[in-house]
Amino acid sequence: MGRRESVAIWVESPRMQRFIVGLILLNAAVLGLETSQDAMERWGDWLKVLDRAILAVFVAEIGLKLYGRGWAFFRSGWNVFDFLVVGIGLLPASGPLSVLRALRLLRVLSMVPRLRFIVEALLRSIPGISSIALLMLILFYVAAVMATGFFGERFPDWFGTLGASMYTLFQVMTLESWSMGIARPVMAELPFAWVFFVPFILIATFTILNLFIAIIVNTMQNLYEREQEHEVAAIEEVVQRDHDQVADELRALRAEVAALREALATSGTATRVDRGRDPA
Repeated sequence: MGRRESVAIWVESPRMQRFIVGLILLNAAVLGLETSQDAMERWGDWLKVLDRAILAVFVAEIGLKLYGRGWAFFRSGWNVFDFLVVGIGLLPASGPLSVLRALRLLRVLSMVPRLRFIVEALLRSIPGISSIALLMLILFYVAAVMATGFFGERFPDWFGTLGASMYTLFQVMTLESWSMGIARPVMAELPFAWVFFVPFILIATFTILNLFIAIIVNTMQNLYEREQEHEVAAIEEVVQRDHDQVADELRALRAEVAALREALATSGTATRVDRGRDPA
């Protein structure tokens, strides 16, 4: 094992990873305290020093990974993510860009396996989610055109334009004050407006939004089953390798026993022959 590989194994060891997770959580507490004026007046200098020290450890970790893995480091999407997040932390710690330092806390997503699993499931759900989002956009556009025509003249603030109607319908979809704030005032002047709002909520809120959840859950289930299959295949491979090794050792042992028996048989025959030639 070379020095570079040893460095890579050490920096990626569970103990080192737990240490980095602890620093990420400590950094989260530091960045939170920096938003408090009282905390900055009391410990502002110490918090800045601690923040820079933690950032230095992150930079050193990424550097060791680069040294250990070389260009193979960038083959992992999570490594690239860590590299970019830590790189953002090197931006000047003053001005509007200073808030981007908080992005380094997202490294916990790449460090905790279960969080990484959830993020991977969300990323793999994007094609299906995109299809549902397109369906929702079509529904919103059609509903907004209808709502503008139905209610725009009497309620121009909510439905006066296509954009205003789409925003109002988005509020209705989230069920935020949709009844007392929008539907009932409209129904006070147009009693049959419920014929529009109720089907829209049933379709947009209780059907399409649940499709998003269904796609994500289905993707997570498929990923979990795939991981289980890989684990079973790895176990079977180890078992088969051990079985082959034991079988080879047994064949070698049998060959040695057979050779030993043959040697003993040959030795016994020679002894009998020698005794037969003895004049006594």
